[in-house]
Amino acid sequence: MIFHHIFAEMNEMLDEIARFYQMAEGEQKKKLVQQWNMLKQMSDGIIEEWLCFEEKMGYIRQNWNTPDGNSAVELPEMQCEAFIKGQGYYKLLMFPQALGQFKVVMEQFPDSVLVRTFLGMCHMHMEEMSHAITHFWAVLEGAESKRVRSIVYNALGCIEANRGARDKAEEYFKLAHYHDPSLAEPLANLEVCMQCSGKLQYGTELTSLL
Repeated sequence: MIFHHIFAEMNEMLDEIARFYQMAEGEQKKKLVQQWNMLKQMSDGIIEEWLCFEEKMGYIRQNWNTPDGNSAVELPEMQCEAFIKGQGYYKLLMFPQALGQFKVVMEQFPDSVLVRTFLGMCHMHMEEMSHAITHFWAVLEGAESKRVRSIVYNALGCIEANRGARDKAEEYFKLAHYHDPSLAEPLANLEVCMQCSGKLQYGTELTSLL
């Protein structure tokens, strides 16, 4: 695809800046600064266009029907502009920006389990674990969805594993698998925890809710 070629060139330019900037002088340094400014401008533009694209997709999806002719089920908060932007930021791993958008949605939908799950995940990615845990336990108190409960238990397991509480982490991973055996992350994390090696996974399966 064409964007693969664009990003390949952008990465090549960025590698060149990283390699030569410290030792560059005069015109060479000026050229590298110009390249950096251009890449920054392109990056900001791409992010803005991506968020607009996500927003448009959200609006179109609202008017689509499922293959069996029934209207796709969507929560009202998912139609908010702030939610769509927050989702876009989350996919781009821009968690502080995503957090700000989801907080706006939460003011309008204070009982939303979905939004609170996103808030918890944003805090977790930002290593604000106490805030994340508060949101996750609130989700577990109100969530009926087995998939949501699985995602949250998996996240709590990762927090405990990073704290070194392996037994508690394994308990949470098993609960996550129990609530939704179709999700891959809990079992993968349970293996990481038991072997004390590997990388814990969390948050990526949130998109399965949308």
